[in-house]
Amino acid sequence: MSHNSIFDIVLGTGGLVVAIGVAGAGVFFMLKKSYDPPKMLFKLLLSVAIVIGDFFFIRSMTGHLSGGESAGDYGTAFTIAGSIGAIGIILSIVWTPHLSDLLVSPLTNLFDGGSERPDYKPFYSIANTKRKRGKYSEAIAEVRKQLEKFPNDFEGVMLLAAIQAENQNDLQAAENTLNHFCAQPKAPEKQVAAAWTAMADWHLKFGVDVDSARASLQKIIERYPETELALRAEQRMAHLGGTEKILLAQHDRQAVVVPEGVKNLGLMDSTAFLRPQEIDPGRLAAAHVKHLETHPHDSEVREKLAVIYAKDFKRLDLATLELVQLINETRHSPKQIAGWLNQLANFQVELGADMETVRATLEQIVERFPDLPLADVTQRRLARLNSEFKGKTETPGVKLGVYEQNIGLKYGSPHKLQ
Repeated sequence: MSHNSIFDIVLGTGGLVVAIGVAGAGVFFMLKKSYDPPKMLFKLLLSVAIVIGDFFFIRSMTGHLSGGESAGDYGTAFTIAGSIGAIGIILSIVWTPHLSDLLVSPLTNLFDGGSERPDYKPFYSIANTKRKRGKYSEAIAEVRKQLEKFPNDFEGVMLLAAIQAENQNDLQAAENTLNHFCAQPKAPEKQVAAAWTAMADWHLKFGVDVDSARASLQKIIERYPETELALRAEQRMAHLGGTEKILLAQHDRQAVVVPEGVKNLGLMDSTAFLRPQEIDPGRLAAAHVKHLETHPHDSEVREKLAVIYAKDFKRLDLATLELVQLINETRHSPKQIAGWLNQLANFQVELGADMETVRATLEQIVERFPDLPLADVTQRRLARLNSEFKGKTETPGVKLGVYEQNIGLKYGSPHKLQ
């Protein structure tokens, strides 16, 4: 076999493979774009069968034309032409709508949005309607129908658990529903945290059960330790004690005796005694410190403590100590950290720090978050920092009492910004 023959075979085989690949890709594309893939596949198979059948028919007929006596057989030639025309008519009937759509669709897509099929997703409108009408069992049945098709749909899982907890007062069923979803290895972190947080809310609201709410939040901490999700759960747990008191007070509400009002109010020289007494800042700071000993990650209480140090006692050192602990916690969001850095800068301006100290504090935002809009906002504040210092006078500190002197100092030496 010559080299030319081998080359021709290889070239022909390669061309055939390419042709088959292109044809296969075209068929796949057509089936994918079709609204009715089985019908489209039937048309393709029918067209291929007709073309192949006509090919063999024409081949058999051309054998007659090659014979001596049949040469010039116009009847056979007419039959061949007729079969080709018939096949053309059949194929045009089958494929003209698709070809016209292919040619015209680029123009019509500009007006009707194209032929893309809408996303296949669950619908809970029927379930929500039945829920509003008080048909909770039927609503659950409708939700389960959708979850059979979309077993990991978070919206459906939460709707099912909400009906069980809020409408049927079956907290155990709701917890089983959420635990089944959260047990999925590929369940998104934020959805798992949201599910257990919702379960904690239901335990508090409908069961007045702080221990079960705490257990739900603890699951987040154990599953996602040292994350922002765990930090939020820890902060939520820090306030469960106060929530329990409020819920129990609402549950065991007693009659409140309203004292008799002051008589002859208009005839009195002064009504100052009627004003509500302000809470002593020292006692409030001590309460916050005690709370933080048990819940050190409660950013809300720590921020309040920093404000008391700065506003009431004019102690920039103690306020800085608290804010720096919040700023150096990496699990907080950039927005929160930038907010505390700005708050620290405000305290520094108000309580007599020099401009370089304030500038260094604000520049921390730019250094930490250079690609966020927070950096641009901070740059604008830095540009007008001189105007913030105009008119500022040195603010004298307020001497703390013997007890208050130890507030905040239990942390040791002042923390520094990382």
